[in-house]
Amino acid sequence: MNRETRIFVAGGATLLGAAIRDALRGAGFRNVVGEPPDEPDLTVAGQVDDFFGETQPEYVFFAGGKSGGIQLNWTRPADLMLDNLLAATHVLRAAHEHGVSKLLYMASSCTYPKHAPQPLRVESLGAGPLEPTSEAYATAKLSGLRLCQAYRRQYGARFIAAIPADAFGPHDDFGADSGHVIPALMRRAHEAKRRGEPELIVWGTGSPRREFLYSKDAADACLFVMDRYDGEAPINLGGGADLSVADAARAVADIVGYRGRIVFDAGRPDGAPLKRLDSGELFALGWRPSTDFRSALSETYHWFSQHLTQGDDHHVRAALPGAVPHPAP
Repeated sequence: MNRETRIFVAGGATLLGAAIRDALRGAGFRNVVGEPPDEPDLTVAGQVDDFFGETQPEYVFFAGGKSGGIQLNWTRPADLMLDNLLAATHVLRAAHEHGVSKLLYMASSCTYPKHAPQPLRVESLGAGPLEPTSEAYATAKLSGLRLCQAYRRQYGARFIAAIPADAFGPHDDFGADSGHVIPALMRRAHEAKRRGEPELIVWGTGSPRREFLYSKDAADACLFVMDRYDGEAPINLGGGADLSVADAARAVADIVGYRGRIVFDAGRPDGAPLKRLDSGELFALGWRPSTDFRSALSETYHWFSQHLTQGDDHHVRAALPGAVPHPAP
């Protein structure tokens, strides 16, 4: 990509989409098309096709599709699956038909089998059953990944796929009842501190471990692999902090300044016991994250506080309500 390349970030209002747009601007790319609110509805084929025909993007970062915490996956599996299937299908088809030079599809670590060997290697994809609570969403993300491979095999399309670690950061969904573990806990801890509540309840035992990656680092990795990677197999984007949910909750509470008790509700599900990515191939190409976990938490809370103070609350609420503060399954 050069600085005048026409680039489309599909899903530009999502956590990763917003971070990729910021990274592109920071790197001097001046021709990003379809930025919100001008992005088409990715679930509507006609809008996507018209957009590609009018703007003719040369490179596409696909970060689209709705996602949420464990209860949202329980209560809205059809909504999540359909949204992700439609978005991937329409964008990949349009990218091929309109001659996009290269596309990067962002999948999810939920696509790995629940009990795959750790750290997670791409060879494990499809080798066992998925985590039941996120099966519908994960199936849709895995389908998008496989569709990229199908376009490569049938047409020689330069479609690549990446699987990021659990990302968090500015522009995240900070809904107390809908976000993933970091932003949801941040919102809950903030409200608990404001109201002087003595306890902060988190679903599960707190023992599951997750690899948390700051969204700015994830976006930097996306730009890196767009330039440096062209394999048919997906590539893991990891290297972030490896923490238990309990340790993550305590770190969030400390950043927020909440001094009450953190209580883990062991009667609620934990999700997958461990998700850590094998990012050896990415590291061999020369990439490493640059932000330590505590600094990332601090920057994220600053962004959240600014938007809440400014009354810009729609930026910190979920598009799909109904989840609980818990890690991605």
